[in-house]
Amino acid sequence: SYLDQVGVGHLSIDRSLRTLSGGEVQRVALTSALGSNLTGMLYVLDEPAAGLHPADLPPLVRSVRELCERGNTVALIEHEASLIESADQVVELGPGAGELGGKVVFQGPPAEMLASPKSRTGDWLSGRRGVNFRSERRPTNQGWLRLLGAQGHNLQDVEAEFPLGVLCVVTGVSGAGKSTLVQRTLYPAVAAKLRIDAEQPLPFRDLLGVGQIEDAVLVDQSPIGRTPRSNPVTYVKAFDPIRNLFAETVEAQARNFKAGHFSFNVEGGRCEACEGEGFTQIDMRFMADVYMRCPECQGTRYRREVLEVRYRGLSIAEVLGLSVREAFTFFRGQKKIQARLHCLIDVGLEYLRLGQPANTLSSGEAQRLKLANYVSSARRGRTLFILDEPTAGLHHSDVTQLIDCFDSLLAMGHSLVVADHHPLLLGAADHLIDLGPGAADEGGRVIGVGTPEAIAKDPTSA
Repeated sequence: SYLDQVGVGHLSIDRSLRTLSGGEVQRVALTSALGSNLTGMLYVLDEPAAGLHPADLPPLVRSVRELCERGNTVALIEHEASLIESADQVVELGPGAGELGGKVVFQGPPAEMLASPKSRTGDWLSGRRGVNFRSERRPTNQGWLRLLGAQGHNLQDVEAEFPLGVLCVVTGVSGAGKSTLVQRTLYPAVAAKLRIDAEQPLPFRDLLGVGQIEDAVLVDQSPIGRTPRSNPVTYVKAFDPIRNLFAETVEAQARNFKAGHFSFNVEGGRCEACEGEGFTQIDMRFMADVYMRCPECQGTRYRREVLEVRYRGLSIAEVLGLSVREAFTFFRGQKKIQARLHCLIDVGLEYLRLGQPANTLSSGEAQRLKLANYVSSARRGRTLFILDEPTAGLHHSDVTQLIDCFDSLLAMGHSLVVADHHPLLLGAADHLIDLGPGAADEGGRVIGVGTPEAIAKDPTSA
């Protein structure tokens, strides 16, 4: 009953934990707290509402309140309106991200936050900034993909039509089958037709209309790298032109340094004591390994001689320490570098450090980084982009930036199919496919299709 109460009742008992989303893991852990009857505890939950449809939130809110009523303290990191409004105290950090954040801009009861002119969250929750349906929808006359007889997991012989050249959002309550339909069936089925390497699709009868697209990309939340050697600047391929700039300086040429000397991944310019990682790993045998800053390079990753070479007053290590926004300004006049960095800004990642290790990024940041990479690569041909819950962990202000990025892709002639249920994204969609009416065996059916206005008037839609 506790699993139902926190919104994961649709999960099978033998489901592997590694297949769960971050929000689902949080909610499963919450059930053990609810069943323990402990008091005087501090529970810290990081975005427990991630992946939940608004209709699934009231039971989660009641569960959190139940923990408090037992004499416990609950600290939530959350953007979801219903959880914020149910809180006793709200602490809002900001006003922006990265260098522009880190300050307490508001603390107090939710009602006071709604009236605070300093609170960006209050702007959204009070309605000063709200969900606006587009005044005009893109026409759904550029072709369709038709998936027939999808039967994977709880899908009940689903027939779904996805319009091309527009933003199509697949929505529904948690466990209704959104990810199964979009990520586990549609994408691998399209990939197989286009001879793209992908996993085997879940059972379906037929797929029509693939000849209208030339490529398909699944932008999921899997990590972009599991080692500290991968980072945002290497992922969007901006590091090569940056290293070339350093190699062209007078100081570098005097020392016969090539572009490779400014890479921390190969011998030549990197610190050999840590092999360019910036830290050393200490084996603690039966305990977790300890990571210490490299005593030789002090975490810079480079030899001292390489760090003496400067471009516009900064060493290569100092450039890697810049935020994306700072670097965009720093590399003024370097159009190729700025174009690749601007794609990171477009998806709301301007606060990331250029050299921030990829294994420190959240799943949502990794997904947006992949999206930025596709935008910056200037793909040709009609591409179908498929995304699963890209708004997870995003503030309302960040979602608007993501929608702008989607608009840019659509303007290039691409197509978007997104599984999500954030109100702002639903309001921006050109076409909705609503799955339901419930979760697991009670879901897996298409219960509504059309514009957001039409779905909003449908009494069968959650």
